Amino acid sequence: MKDFATSSDPAVQAQLDRLAALSVPNGRLGLGTIRALLARLGDPHKRLPPVLHVAGTNGKGSTCAFLRAMLEADGQRVHMTTSPHLVRYNERIRVAGELISDGRLATLLEEVLDLGDDLAPSFFEVTIAAAFTEFARVPADACVVEVGLGGRFDATNVIENPAACAIAALGIDHERFLLAPEEGAPQVPLARIAFEKAGIVKPGASLVTLSHPTEAQAEIKRAALAAGASLAMRGRDWHSSTSGIGLHYADRHGELVLPLPTLPGAHQAENAALAVATLRHQDFITVSHDAMAAGIRAADWPARLQRLAPGALSSAGFADRPIWLDGGHNPSAGEALGQHFTGQRLHLIVGMLDAKDPRALTGPLAGSIASLTVVPVPGHDCHPASAFGADAGAAPDVPTALAALPHDGLPVLVSGSLYLAGEVLRLNGTIPE
Repeated sequence: MKDFATSSDPAVQAQLDRLAALSVPNGRLGLGTIRALLARLGDPHKRLPPVLHVAGTNGKGSTCAFLRAMLEADGQRVHMTTSPHLVRYNERIRVAGELISDGRLATLLEEVLDLGDDLAPSFFEVTIAAAFTEFARVPADACVVEVGLGGRFDATNVIENPAACAIAALGIDHERFLLAPEEGAPQVPLARIAFEKAGIVKPGASLVTLSHPTEAQAEIKRAALAAGASLAMRGRDWHSSTSGIGLHYADRHGELVLPLPTLPGAHQAENAALAVATLRHQDFITVSHDAMAAGIRAADWPARLQRLAPGALSSAGFADRPIWLDGGHNPSAGEALGQHFTGQRLHLIVGMLDAKDPRALTGPLAGSIASLTVVPVPGHDCHPASAFGADAGAAPDVPTALAALPHDGLPVLVSGSLYLAGEVLRLNGTIPE
């Protein structure tokens, strides 16, 4: 599976076409290729501003968004790389607070692709090499890096001296890659996931985590001990909870009362708390309490329980109902959606890649689904309606699915894939900036 990327800029599209032609590294593990590519670029990963490196099954992107918002509220310049993009490839590389320009992106990708042509790098390896190259060239105060897949063998794991590493919520996902049999690796699935994610820990850096089941915690503790890293675990080294007055946070440095996130979903309070804990358990970057509070309010992370803003799609005869957009596609994401919509009825429009389990969403949402319509995920192999049960209908696209819904005012949830979420944002004309 390749990440789908297009651009209205011909120079960028020429390089994205080259990216799309790269082979998928089936069975190739390790960091040898990305290190070789970075060496040809002058090892930019060794010249980054202080790095906050974030892994996890769910919530890592939101945690990165909170970190960036808090740092910027403190007046700091922040580089950030996240994945996947929703509408434009540029979303993956934010340079000193701004999405990389088309002109700079075209030149940068050409440079990286030309230098690495004989190395046969992957789409993601080229992306990370490009991001780190630009980050090393442009001054900034901090760098926020989201792990792409797993952690131990992820291309971002070339970072040598991060200010802090963080692990967000854990769950079962990407089983074909992260649960592949390997001698010496844990056999219990969630322990194996934790083993892979904790692979980002580095000597001398702090490792900050949420609370995790016992088998996962054991692997995280083992990784921190082996690396000689300090470990800060929620429930042991730091604590957070919510109330009507806000987000309560406490650690050895003291207690804070912060606002609740404006991002919808109860789980976002945990992601915000993880961001706070990550900043408070490192010694390279200082962020004020007021900036943390402002960042929690300001953080934006599209396609994660996002209410679709007025646009070409949402305004086309659907103004009588809220349309929610979420890229959730695994059991943990399904549980979060189920909790958010408990007690509500909704129309579910879903498109899901064929490697994912349809029950990941339909199970947790079963008590809320008034109708279920299955749509394709453009450019990807995906499940047909029959995979979702006898009551599932089918539509060729989201606009058709929306138009076929009864005029009952019930909310709509479009979910199942971040690629589908990106297509909805494109159709609506609400492109992430």
